[in-house]
Amino acid sequence: MKHFMIIFLTVAGLWPGNASAQWRDLFNGKDLTGWTQLNGSAPYKVEKGMIVGETVPNSQNSFLCTDETFADFILEFETRLEGESNSGVQFRSHRDPGFREGRVYGYQVEIDPSDRAWSGGIYDERYRGWLYTLDGNPKARKAFRKDGWNKVRVEAVGSSIRTWLNGIQCVRLEDNLSPEGFIGLQVHSIGTDSTLAGRKVYWRNIRILTVNPGRFRTRDDGSVPEENFIPNTLTAYEQKSGWRLLWDGKTANGWRGARLDRFPEYGWKMDNGLLSVVSSGGGEARHGGDVVTIEKFSDFELIVDFRITEGANSGIKYFVDPDLNKAEGSAIGPEYQILDDEKHPDAKLGVNGNRTVGALYDLIPPVRKRFNGVGIWNRARIVAKGTHVEHWLNGFKVVEYERGNQMWKALVSHSKYTIWPNFGELKEGNILLQDHGDEVSFMNIKIRTLK
Repeated sequence: MKHFMIIFLTVAGLWPGNASAQWRDLFNGKDLTGWTQLNGSAPYKVEKGMIVGETVPNSQNSFLCTDETFADFILEFETRLEGESNSGVQFRSHRDPGFREGRVYGYQVEIDPSDRAWSGGIYDERYRGWLYTLDGNPKARKAFRKDGWNKVRVEAVGSSIRTWLNGIQCVRLEDNLSPEGFIGLQVHSIGTDSTLAGRKVYWRNIRILTVNPGRFRTRDDGSVPEENFIPNTLTAYEQKSGWRLLWDGKTANGWRGARLDRFPEYGWKMDNGLLSVVSSGGGEARHGGDVVTIEKFSDFELIVDFRITEGANSGIKYFVDPDLNKAEGSAIGPEYQILDDEKHPDAKLGVNGNRTVGALYDLIPPVRKRFNGVGIWNRARIVAKGTHVEHWLNGFKVVEYERGNQMWKALVSHSKYTIWPNFGELKEGNILLQDHGDEVSFMNIKIRTLK
């Protein structure tokens, strides 16, 4: 009976291994029926079976968008660029009705001919910025063809988002912020530079699979790292890679006040998966006080998503000794600065921006940083291996240094930490979230030990 059933299902086309994908074209090859332009004024036209967009000065980003919206799908298309013009294709995207020009926001698979080489990466247009750069995927950075056609494949099934460029996997992302939306072809703004006008972007063979797309997903390349933005969760990949939640999203388990044997009774709140400092007027550790991990860490990689309010100040400290500072103020340790650079006066103090967001506070300023903004989630990543430490902000490495060497001691000697002997040179210490009296929220706090 079992063998009869397999034969029946196979003949009927219902057995998964024999099912054929039901693709359909999104572009008819003749005109732009089913598409509507939003945002900018770059012209789109049909030419020899291709959609062609052209850069123009004094325009915002332009998007030619499908009238239809899509949830789970596999999308394939081919694209070619003239010159160094940047482009991309939106998916699960939306139009903000609060803007007259129909501002587009949502996921974008990047088309990037620059030396940065992030084609196939995922950018969150008009909101969180880069979700997945290709800094950690060198093989994918070589996949883009500057002088020819490029085939892109996007698989969006549930919270899983994967991309391929010319057969090379680029992205392995988990995110559930936008489960559905339209698809849009971007012509990037060139600002007022008329010398960049007239550069063309071409698309052809645009097709989509929406019937049982999960059945036709491509096997992941095991060497491609995964990024997870689903609040307070661990994927199977993360667990296998040694990650664990440092905060469970609900309780104070694993945390205590920096000067207490328990979690503070006031000054902090846990609500809807967020751990937040309660605003108390901007005083440093004067209300609920800092909180620290009960456990100490040496070699580690730490992720913390943070969201600040206007004018807010906070920080993430590591290699902390909570008992070192007996006076008022915060516990002592190297600090990943969290700050509203525009509205908080501390950003103008220090030296060369070494008190701005992403900095090693009062010691090293950040470089190449991308801050998503006040009221929007940003991702901090701290990597500490032996004496080597890195700060990352939203996928960009912004600080890199060695603890304990001659340069380190010189920096400390010219900072506010000069009064603390051997500052920042502990072999292990607690991790701290700072109460600076301003409302700041944290989530997705996770860590893994580096061997």
